[in-house]
Amino acid sequence: MRQLFDDPLFQTFAERALMTATRGGAEYGEVAAIAAQIGPGDVDGWHRAWSGYAEQVFGWAEQSRAAGHRVSAREAYLRASTYFRASFTPLFGEPVDARLTVAFAREQEAFDRFAALASRPVQPVRVPYEHTSLPGYFCRVDDTDRVRPTLIAVNGYDSSVHEMYWSHTIPALRRGYHCLLVDGPGQGGALIEQQLRLRPDWAEVLRPIVDFALARPGVDGDRLAVMGWSLGGYLAPRGVSGEPRVAALVADPGMWDTAGTVSRMLPEPLRDRFPDVDPAELEPLLQEAVQDPMTRWKLQQRGLWVHGLPTLGALVVDLGRRYRLSDVADRIACPTLLTAAEGDPLAGGAQSLYDALTCPKTLVRFTAAEGAQGHCEGWNRSRFDQRVFDWLDEVLRQRP
Repeated sequence: MRQLFDDPLFQTFAERALMTATRGGAEYGEVAAIAAQIGPGDVDGWHRAWSGYAEQVFGWAEQSRAAGHRVSAREAYLRASTYFRASFTPLFGEPVDARLTVAFAREQEAFDRFAALASRPVQPVRVPYEHTSLPGYFCRVDDTDRVRPTLIAVNGYDSSVHEMYWSHTIPALRRGYHCLLVDGPGQGGALIEQQLRLRPDWAEVLRPIVDFALARPGVDGDRLAVMGWSLGGYLAPRGVSGEPRVAALVADPGMWDTAGTVSRMLPEPLRDRFPDVDPAELEPLLQEAVQDPMTRWKLQQRGLWVHGLPTLGALVVDLGRRYRLSDVADRIACPTLLTAAEGDPLAGGAQSLYDALTCPKTLVRFTAAEGAQGHCEGWNRSRFDQRVFDWLDEVLRQRP
């Protein structure tokens, strides 16, 4: 695609919004008009441009809704939600910027107005979890209680249930699956509004989500699937390893122990000892690494906030010690599909997880030749949906 920014970080964030365009989440012309207002590295200007344009599109939606044009209104609300979300991504970090919380509230408001007008039922829900609840949406194929297979979508590091509607719900509904979207600890509204931090033992998160799904009218308890994307490629397998009621698992991409991923930034002597190192020993090296804006956003802004940890060394050691699948991979019993897209840095562990699984398993590779390279096949989700949902259809069809 045409470069909208010379800044790699801004370009990545803009592409994140543009990927939703194929399903109504954005328009290229609108994103290009926003990008034209932003100077190099200008985070304040980024937020003003995206949030200002989001307010404009939200206003268009309001005009159409007031005049009774439901389709036009819901389409504009959905795009406004995307632009509000894009506006606060560079603001990640603690202390939490007030602009971020305001923009997230507007993202949610725009999506809820879209949901109220959606052609298929999109119901806001709260999933009971420990001493609180998790935000989400239960999206139904129709407004009947006909029993159908159901997909539980597991989010990544920096997404939200609103973005997952584009990536998971739309293809699921088209194929006759209900879809339950939930922000878990460290994700979306659970992080921004409730300050719940990420945890590695995702079975403790997935279990109450499955309880909630099975209590919904029309959910077929024998055909319950879990699909995780991005960091969800770790979280979903970790969760399913302790949840036997799941009939099928998709990890996009398949991940392995995160120690292998984070240790690549360390010199050999430290790499050989990692993760059995003193976090303070890593700090000078990591402070140098975060001089790069992309690394700073991923580790210092996003990582410390999501994990609720005080230092970069503590973050990297925690990732290496506790975020492991090697300890639980043999406990995954249901048929499992792993993806590995060409050029996706998180897909490096897919083969290791595949080799460790003892359940029925499939490894699907996506390539640049089919336009599905890169993280989570973002530029060709249609090809992803075809291959993955066809597999899901076949697996769940075999259930009694």
